[in-house]
Amino acid sequence: MKSAVETLNPTRVRLTVEVPFEELKDSLDAAYKKINQQVTVKGFRKGKIPARVIDQRFGRGAVLEEAVNDALPKFYTEAVNEAELSPLGQPEVDITDLKDGETLNFTAEVDVRPALEIPDYSGIEVEVDAVEVTDEDIEKSVEQLRERFASTSPVERAAEDGDVVTIDLRAKVDGEVLEDGVADGVSYTIGSGELLDGIDDAVKGLSAGEEATFASELKGGSAAGKEAEVTVKVTQVAARELPALDDEFAQLASEFDTLDELRADSRKRLADMKQYDQATQAQERVLEKLLELVEVPVPEKLLEDEVNTRKHNLEHHQLGQMGLDLDKYLEIQGKTAEEFEAETREAAVKGIKTQFVLDELVKKENLNVNQEELTEHLMRRAASSGMSPDQFAQAVVEGGQVPLLVGEVARGKALAVVVDAATVKDTNGEVVDLDDEEETEAAEASEASAENAEG
Repeated sequence: MKSAVETLNPTRVRLTVEVPFEELKDSLDAAYKKINQQVTVKGFRKGKIPARVIDQRFGRGAVLEEAVNDALPKFYTEAVNEAELSPLGQPEVDITDLKDGETLNFTAEVDVRPALEIPDYSGIEVEVDAVEVTDEDIEKSVEQLRERFASTSPVERAAEDGDVVTIDLRAKVDGEVLEDGVADGVSYTIGSGELLDGIDDAVKGLSAGEEATFASELKGGSAAGKEAEVTVKVTQVAARELPALDDEFAQLASEFDTLDELRADSRKRLADMKQYDQATQAQERVLEKLLELVEVPVPEKLLEDEVNTRKHNLEHHQLGQMGLDLDKYLEIQGKTAEEFEAETREAAVKGIKTQFVLDELVKKENLNVNQEELTEHLMRRAASSGMSPDQFAQAVVEGGQVPLLVGEVARGKALAVVVDAATVKDTNGEVVDLDDEEETEAAEASEASAENAEG
């Protein structure tokens, strides 16, 4: 077999392949064997029909077609490997010449990863938010914990902001009560914003046994997006009582004996969270700077596929779970279809460029992924998916997704290398110097940043 490569543009090539006919022998034998199992000829046992009889009865052309279809993937793969190409997607194959007993010639056009030149990235400088935990931050954290331990007790008065009310709901559209628009015994905290728009104003001032009617746009269910007439009846009003902020509360809400110890722990946890956010911010900003340094051509077919995938995932998974369609989503977001299209395409371009650049860095820096790193990444992905590690691992293996996970880890390591070489300063002008623990957080953040950029 002989092959040649013609570069059509930075992301597409045409392979021209010439195959001597004798190299088709195995595929021809397989074609005769396959046809033998599919047809019946009087006077011959099934599977024992001579090749000349098959040629006479069914035509040599049918055999050649079967043999070529069997052989093309093998010869295409050989040509790709010989040329050291990295194809993207399926090729467009055209048989240019097929002469029985002489030769098979074909061309294959396919998108390929562009050749990238990674420049010196050690000069990258980015600024990130400083890690600062204020007394106000600590008090807010403690107050949120206090809210979780609040108790309620029924009161004989009109409902006020912050009260917990038990309510019955009826939603009508076009004068008809919806089958899924009835709910009794719902517990709702006034001011939480967790139910329908307008419900807070409707229930405030009502006592147990009283009701009110208001208009609200339904967020889910069979009439999602429609204007409904909602009747709300209050069956109970309960006041929330917060526990006293003292050492006894600290013992109730935590493993600490004193309120001072609880506040000190809150400070540490908030600092850890802000350090992780800072590391994530560094990854994202370094990645943006890196992409600015590298010229990355994007294959149009790959881009269209990525845009369509992102749209499909949004419409059929995220919005579907929320009971919304794309038009309603755009209305809520205040975006036009054209703006949505442009944003989706921009995100897809960034995702493709990110993967190309980081994969090139993986090769340039000779980065490998060991079993421990893969396992840790799998555990994190399992946690974010809501599956157990065993369930997630089984799904990954059965779906043939292990190489994808390896790629995610490798790209995270590549980005971490660039961040390590970059200068990262906070808004106070201080250089952010990662210690061993923060480097682990940064590596995790790098994987997350790379995944987010890829979509």
